[in-house]
Amino acid sequence: MTLAHLLDGLRCSVCHTINALWLDPARTLIECRECGQCAHVTTDDGRAA
Repeated sequence: MTLAHLLDGLRCSVCHTINALWLDPARTLIECRECGQCAHVTTDDGRAA
């Protein structure tokens, strides 16, 4: 089990739900808990966060 952090104040670009995005730094993903959409996170230099 990994720790996830709520991305407060942000809106999902798919379902438009506010405050439903969670950052999972261990899996380098941002996930919408409402619709399930996921995005892979990278840093400016291209490495996984």
